[in-house]
Amino acid sequence: MSDLAFAVLRTLADGRFHSGEAMAQALGCSRTLVWQAVHHLENEFGLTIFSVRGQGYRLPQPFALLDVPAIRHQLGEDAANVFTLALADEIDSSNTQLTTRAAQGAPHGLVLAAERQTAGRGRLGRRWQMQLGAGLTFSVLWRFDRGLSGLAGLSLVVGIALVRALRQFGAPVTLKWPNDVLLDGRKLAGILIELSGDALGSAAVVIGIGLNLSAPGDVDQPVANLADAGIKVGRNVLLGTLLNQLAPLLSQFDREGFAAFRDEWHGMAAYLAQPVRLNFSHGEPVEGIAVGVDDNGALLVDTAAGRRVFHVGEVSLRAS
Repeated sequence: MSDLAFAVLRTLADGRFHSGEAMAQALGCSRTLVWQAVHHLENEFGLTIFSVRGQGYRLPQPFALLDVPAIRHQLGEDAANVFTLALADEIDSSNTQLTTRAAQGAPHGLVLAAERQTAGRGRLGRRWQMQLGAGLTFSVLWRFDRGLSGLAGLSLVVGIALVRALRQFGAPVTLKWPNDVLLDGRKLAGILIELSGDALGSAAVVIGIGLNLSAPGDVDQPVANLADAGIKVGRNVLLGTLLNQLAPLLSQFDREGFAAFRDEWHGMAAYLAQPVRLNFSHGEPVEGIAVGVDDNGALLVDTAAGRRVFHVGEVSLRAS
């Protein structure tokens, strides 16, 4: 039913009325199946669809689906030369699917973007879901010449690319170590890095990104979105802009590592010189003052016992 539902959505995307009979003829199915697809869009995808006797079905406003030509139109020369775009209507997880394709020899620079993920996930296995059209969920396959041991700080560099792109649209975003983009202190976007390869040889990395353009629906943490901040940008334009920033930064990171980006990250960081609490999957939390990151992207915290270096952990702002 999801395939037919997306076919109906593409018909309704112009925001005009379309009769059930006309859609049934165009799609080669019965009017009953069209009716069921409309209800699927409402009940499963969370869309509002108007139904008026004698006129048919209509969305409250036009719906811009992801579109390869529209995305490529935004790409500069560097990004256009390195990225290959693939779109999916509905998948479990773009990271899961791209990791599988990477193991099968998928090309460097393959980008997989999904309209809807049924099992999207974030760091530490957290659920990352959003209503259809409310955000961007995509993954990038990047094959690095440096081995796994040389990829420390990669998520921070991806965060820099996101901030560069979002600030072009006026979003006052900051970075929370190690992989969140914040807007007004709440999570706007998350980054999930998944690695495969050799410690010293080449490495294949899948970089997953989820970003809220409007309210994502029911989520288990405080989140922000661009629409509430008064920033309206189409998903195709935004994805193209993000890819334009990712291409040169990932190439530079492959050549130079994180140290080349350390100062820029400090300039974008949230919670810097502020009291923080680090929580871990095992062990007691640690409190102190966040003073920055080192050349490998590890967090530096001044604690009562002295300065400590953290490569993993979940950071939160400590109440004064």
